[in-house]
Amino acid sequence: MITNLSYDCDVLIIGAGPAGCSAATILAEEKGRKVIVLEKEHFPRYHVGESLIPHCWDTLNRLGMTERLNEKGFQIKQSVQFVSPDGELSAPFYFSKHTDHPRAKTWQVDRETFDTMMMERAREAGADVREGIKVLDFIEQDGAIVGVRAEDEAGKRFELRAPVTMDASGRDALFQRKKKWRKRDPKLNKIAIWTLYKGAKRDPGVDEGATTIAYVKEKGWFWNIPLKDDIVSTGIVAERDYLYRDGRDLAEIYEREIKENKWVEEHLSEGEQFGEYWVTGEYSYRAENCATDGLVLIGDAFAFLDPVFSSGVYLALTTGSLGADAVEKALVEGDTSGRQFADYGERVCQGIEWMRKLVYAFYDEDFSFKDVVMKYAEVRRDLTDCLIGDLIDKDYTELFDRVAEFAELPSELPHGKVAKSGAPA
Repeated sequence: MITNLSYDCDVLIIGAGPAGCSAATILAEEKGRKVIVLEKEHFPRYHVGESLIPHCWDTLNRLGMTERLNEKGFQIKQSVQFVSPDGELSAPFYFSKHTDHPRAKTWQVDRETFDTMMMERAREAGADVREGIKVLDFIEQDGAIVGVRAEDEAGKRFELRAPVTMDASGRDALFQRKKKWRKRDPKLNKIAIWTLYKGAKRDPGVDEGATTIAYVKEKGWFWNIPLKDDIVSTGIVAERDYLYRDGRDLAEIYEREIKENKWVEEHLSEGEQFGEYWVTGEYSYRAENCATDGLVLIGDAFAFLDPVFSSGVYLALTTGSLGADAVEKALVEGDTSGRQFADYGERVCQGIEWMRKLVYAFYDEDFSFKDVVMKYAEVRRDLTDCLIGDLIDKDYTELFDRVAEFAELPSELPHGKVAKSGAPA
């Protein structure tokens, strides 16, 4: 830790999304740290990524959010189901059949409300959350990050300093871009087009809130996520060249693709599209390093993984909580060099790699989860644990040795496991 420097707070966090607010709440409330959060937008603001997986519960419970989510009336999610290209629905996978735990019921959330709740929770915990603040650059001293230069909406520029900065700037990934640390996945490079429907058909009973993944043969997949107030989030993920083959009108593309899966067509035909169509590159990436002296990356500012298994919010919450614990340890020990965050990077990246292998298997045309468990019943539990987000400090080597018989799996990427440090060991 650099001495003889006047700090404005203990921890400076860029971004008030789920990752940043998780870290802010833990550090301010649990650890008693002075925390400042800088958010460029004003909440509520729209964000895609509505489906939570069961192991989101663990961090949300730590934050005191689970009862608040139940009280808010979000659509309860109890299962995931898959649909073949011809519209045939698989037997839903019910979380309650796997675990007797409150996490067996999770939530489909509208992100405007969810993210605002997370921000309000961080403020309640004592964090100073400032909206409408754009971070322009990082302040370096003796090779370490000691703060940021920022600008408010009136154009006034100012500096803030802290012994540790946490970059939770989402896919803007401010530090990752500045240092050219972004490493794209060699294969997972699709795009997503999505929108909202009102009044679309829902499945009955406990399946009302199910996340549905509907295949488009040899092309990609649809998501169907039922939200509260009779709203459905729906989107397609596929190769850019395939989706843009007849032009770039998003509405026309979407109407065309709906007809490629009978289940999707049937369910959406009962509803009415409203609002915008959005598009984004759904390519997967990870930062070359998880941290450097005085700074640690969390959430999408660290890594983004193809969303087929709804891991986005889970990874944001998990990196936010684990990153906060690592920052507290660094502050207590008086050493905020990059090497302090190596264990954090190793644990998170190993979890990402397990999920990444599942994503690769999913995109293998000849792969079926059913085939794996039919031949190797003993890996069913591990497969399920992995799918529902039990990823940190777990060893799934046996599972993926079996999966590798049915699908081509990727080699592990080294990115993110290393923390860059200029400080002497």
